[in-house]
Parts: sequence; structure tokens; C-alpha cells
Amino acid sequence: MKFQPVIGLEVHVQLLTDSKIFCGCSTRFGAEPNSQTCPVCLGLPGALPVLNRRVVEFAVKAGLATNCSISHRSVFARKNYFYPDLPKGYQISQFEEPICLKGWLDIQVNGTAKRIGITRIHMEEDAGKLVHGELPGLDDGSGVDLNRACTPLLEIVSEPDLRTADEAVAYLKQLHRIVTWLGICDGNMEEGSFRCDANVSVMPVGADKLGTRAEIKNVNSFRFVKQAIEHEIERQIDLIEDGGTVVQETRLFDPNTGRTRSMRGKEEAHDYRYFPDPDLVPLVIDDEWVRRAQDELPELPEQRQRRFISEYGVSEYDAEVLTATRSLAEYYEGCVALHGNGKAVSNWVMGELTRALNDSGLSIDQCPVTPRLLAELVKLIDSGTISGKIAKTVFDEMWRSGREPGAIVEEQGLVQVSDSGAIEAIIDGILAANQGQVEEYRGGKEKVFGFFVGQVMRASKGKANPALVNELLLNKLKG
Repeated sequence: MKFQPVIGLEVHVQLLTDSKIFCGCSTRFGAEPNSQTCPVCLGLPGALPVLNRRVVEFAVKAGLATNCSISHRSVFARKNYFYPDLPKGYQISQFEEPICLKGWLDIQVNGTAKRIGITRIHMEEDAGKLVHGELPGLDDGSGVDLNRACTPLLEIVSEPDLRTADEAVAYLKQLHRIVTWLGICDGNMEEGSFRCDANVSVMPVGADKLGTRAEIKNVNSFRFVKQAIEHEIERQIDLIEDGGTVVQETRLFDPNTGRTRSMRGKEEAHDYRYFPDPDLVPLVIDDEWVRRAQDELPELPEQRQRRFISEYGVSEYDAEVLTATRSLAEYYEGCVALHGNGKAVSNWVMGELTRALNDSGLSIDQCPVTPRLLAELVKLIDSGTISGKIAKTVFDEMWRSGREPGAIVEEQGLVQVSDSGAIEAIIDGILAANQGQVEEYRGGKEKVFGFFVGQVMRASKGKANPALVNELLLNKLKG
């Protein structure tokens, strides 16, 4: 029997607000445990929540950017469950009336486009965090850090439209790109700012009824999501083929083994005993608020990607890379505005600049080479002042010192040699010293031509104009 996987994702997006969703405590990451708490986020008797307006603004932007309809009325609910890191004994979330409904995102996997539905986006507070292992003041055991309690989250729930782990990763990356592009989330997966629960089931190909699903909790990297889903699909198929039955449960993924393991039985909605939070009135959003949020939306990644292709003549792949983040797209466009040739600039942004950023572990916002400096460097190549090879040397010095490319070229004597007489003299010496290779070329072994080019460039210390070298060499070898 052949099986069809069915996958849905619940993505938790931690919002970039300075304060928590229902109180004024800081959301800063890495503070001393339990130092960013107050009676509200600790759930003390008599403490009342007050909704952070910024959270609502971010939720509306996320909904608009993912093609959702914005609910004019949404309601906060209490989701009741009991964990040591949930001080109130319930989580304030949204259930029957969330803020955003029925959206979608388009993804591409192996050149094939697919639309993935989004069931809902709702606002909620995060729980605290259990810290296991050795702790200050404790020899062993677990501690509870409530700094994260009441941190604002959006939960983005997809339709079960995904069929492979690769589709799931593509959807996650697209969603990650959007929320970071909007500036509503820093996207830091290691710190848990962007994490997902994957609901995975399998059913016989051609069947109408979905299989029993297992939920893999809190996976915080694209690589682990792929591994977890692929393992879970294989586990469920093996279980069914061996005569077993998949049970509805919550599982954890262990990156060390690449396997999932059972955590607890999976709760249904009624197990949480949802009911409207009596301390929070229904949230009402009028048309003007939605229009204002729509007007404030930046040009979204896919829109800018299409514009880069049409305006600057870059390939679809290049445009996707150049819009990986909003900062990178703006850096690139800043270079193009100063230089004019989108393709020439894209080669440098995607080549030397990206390499240097990766090697140094810096983000584009920390780049020591400004758009103006990079544009000036490419202009020096266009004018024939330096060769592309010499430009890489100049770029490395610009990266190290932040100096002007023209000053580096002048100081180090890197100006390209375009004097045909000087280059001919070098070529004559190379040919005279390598008569064997000359005869090989004239005998039909044209690959030897690259040897001569390399020798000339080496003799000129990389300064000879490559186009002129090729032209003069070809004439002399034919002669």
C-alpha cells in the first residue's frame, strides 16, 4: 500500500515589542531569570491585563501580508492547562474569534508553485520556560524562568495542504521572510523567536479520510523541521504496515538521534476548556485601522522580487536571493541607484559581499562596505581602471579598512594596464619561452590558450586588461 503524507504547521512568532502583551514588563532576551516579571505576568490575584496596542498593529500587518481577512471583532479566551511554567494555570489566547482568517502563501519547490492555505492567525501570550540541569544554587533538578511569560506571540496555523517535508520547509522560509521583512519578529530560531509545531499524518493514496495525526512540538530550525517530518512519516508508515495503529499524541524531536519520541497524549480543543476572558473586552478594529495598516505595509518580498526582475534584468534566482531579507534588498537597491547597472551590482552583492558576510558572521546591517563604496568599486571596473580580479583585492582592503576604492587603487599601484605595446612585449616573452605550447595550440590543442592567458596575467601581476590580453594573444598565436 502506498501512503500520502498530510502536514499542517502551527508557527509561533514572537513579536518585536518592547513590552509584553498584557503588562509593561520588558521582553529583552537573556536577562537574569525572573527579573522581568510583575503581578500581571505572574498571575497574582487582583492583577488585570491591559492589551498592548502594538501587538494588534503587528497582527494586522501579518494578516494583510499573508492575504488574510482581518476580523472587525475578535475575542480573547482562556486556554486552561497546568504546567509549572504557566503561573496563572491558563494561557490568554484566541479561539473561536481570532484576529485574522483564511489567508494563503505561495511557495515553490523544485520549480513547481503551490498555494498553501492559512486557517487563522491569533494573538496569545507565551508561557515561561523550564530550565533543566545544574542551576545556580541547585545541585540538580529544574527551575522556572518566568521572564518569557506574557511575551506576545502570533500563532499562524496553516491548512493541512503540505505533502512533503520540503514543502513544509519552503512554507516556513517564506513565512520567516515575511515576518522579518515586516519588522514584527527578529526571526531568531535559536532563541525561540520563530518556532513551529508540525502536525503529521499519513493516509492511503486515494483515500478521503485523513489519518490520525501526531504533533511534533517546538522545532526551531529549518533543518530539524525537515528531519522531524521525514522521520515521523517513515515511523507512521512502518507502524501501519506492521499492523499497528497511529495514536494521536504530542511528540518531541531529538536532533541527536534524528528521531521523534512520545511526550504526552494530544489534547483536543475541549480539553482546554476555552471560554472568553472576563478581564478583556472584545477587540474591535474599524475599516480605517485596516486601511491605515495597509498603507503602511512595505513593498513585500515577492513584489520586490518581481520588480527586480523587470527593472534590473536579474534572473529569478538572483532576485530571490537579493530579497532574502529587507536589509539586503535595500542595500542592493542603494548600490543600483548609485551605479545604474543592476546585473553588474548583483554579481558583486551575491558574490564577494555575501562571501565576506558569511566568513565574518556579520549581517548586512553590519557590513563595513557601504552601498556607495561598492558602487564606486564596480564603476572602476566599468571604466577599465582595474580588472575584475584586481577588484577582489581592492574589495578585501575596503572590507578591512572602509577606505575609498580609488584611494586604494592609487596607493597600491593597481591601475589596469591597457597599453597594447606593453602587453605585446609581455606576450612576446611568454610565447618565446613556451614554444612547445605554441606548437600544440597551432596543432589544434586550443585548450592551451588558457595557459598563455594565465602566464601573461601572472607576469603583469594581474594588471593587464584581460580583454586586450585575449585579443592580442589570439592574433599572435594565429600569426
